[in-house]
Amino acid sequence: MTGTEWFPLRADLADALREAGLDPAGVEHVVRRALDEDLAFGPDVTTLATVPAAARATGDVVPRSPGVLAGVPVAAAVFEIVGGPDVDVALHAADGMAARPKAPVLSVTGPTRSLLTAERTALNLIGHLSGVATGTRRWVDAVAGTRAAVRDTRKTLPGLRALEKYAVRCGGGVNHRMALGDAALVKDNHVAAAGGITAAVEAVRAHSATIPLEVECDTLDQVREAVAVGVELVLLDNFSLADTRTAVDLVRGTGVRLEASGGLSLERAAEVAATGVDYLAVGALTHSAPVLDLGFDLR
Repeated sequence: MTGTEWFPLRADLADALREAGLDPAGVEHVVRRALDEDLAFGPDVTTLATVPAAARATGDVVPRSPGVLAGVPVAAAVFEIVGGPDVDVALHAADGMAARPKAPVLSVTGPTRSLLTAERTALNLIGHLSGVATGTRRWVDAVAGTRAAVRDTRKTLPGLRALEKYAVRCGGGVNHRMALGDAALVKDNHVAAAGGITAAVEAVRAHSATIPLEVECDTLDQVREAVAVGVELVLLDNFSLADTRTAVDLVRGTGVRLEASGGLSLERAAEVAATGVDYLAVGALTHSAPVLDLGFDLR
């Protein structure tokens, strides 16, 4: 089997991906790239040697550990793209639901060779995405009862941003900008290049007056300058708890929102959120997510 033999997604699964907020073409691209890696040096020799061509089987994707699911339809897409019309996939759980050990989240029936060829790619994707969702849910639970939402960053694995940010949503988090063009984030290097926060903000607004604009601040004086120039969102970079509280006081009544970033940990999440900030920016949601353990078992 080679990459030239991959099948397109069926319409019902493509619709399910769209309903989840995912682009079916984007998912298909990621899956095909992953499968091409597995078959870069030829077909699955182990499966071809041990499994008769006519053999058929049913298998289940089963969590080994508790967590939060993300990527169930993505895993289904892997089996469909490998097996095409010869496979039937049944989804037993939806993304965002609890992953319960030994409770299958999807089942697939088809040629045994196709199932085994698709197995690792499907597990890699659903395991990683469910790990992102599970970690996000821990942060969301940690700040429950405060006004703060948990937000991701662009610290994502190349090629997987849309899927990883989808997994954050499955875990109850919210997304920051998806790319460099849908929002402006003025950081320290932009401030240095422009000659100050005010100059940087004015330059961004001259370039695009309506784009969402956030400014990273390292000090309370910079927060004051950002508020004075009319910024709607301020990122507090590595602020102490005391300075974070002061920043909350500074913006009270102005409509400016605050995002805490840098030096955050799950253990400190509640106390940072309790200061009154609107967001906690957590790069670790995506760049350091442990994989949720799921397996594929033939019946």
